[in-house]
Amino acid sequence: MTRKPPEPGGTLTPCNPPAAMSLHEVKLWSALRPHAQGATSVQVRARTIRELFNRLEAEYPGMTPFIRQGIAVSVDGTLYRDSWETALPEGAEVFLLPRIQGG
Repeated sequence: MTRKPPEPGGTLTPCNPPAAMSLHEVKLWSALRPHAQGATSVQVRARTIRELFNRLEAEYPGMTPFIRQGIAVSVDGTLYRDSWETALPEGAEVFLLPRIQGG
């Protein structure tokens, strides 16, 4: 990343800072709750669904097997199953759901 020279007495700042990460309240289904100390939701800063998963795995390692097996994510009422690069809008309503297998 290219940095601008600091102003006198200032600090280095990126020329193209990344989009700000929004804080999201993520609602958990019952199987995930024991891995978040029983909480029904957790607060996570993320820009995309993929980043959300990465941060959940880092903060709540017990959720990793569920995430790796497949989770559906509802963002403002739209269900995502594989679109992990989807941006999370600020203030979005986010739910993690078990992935339903078709057949």
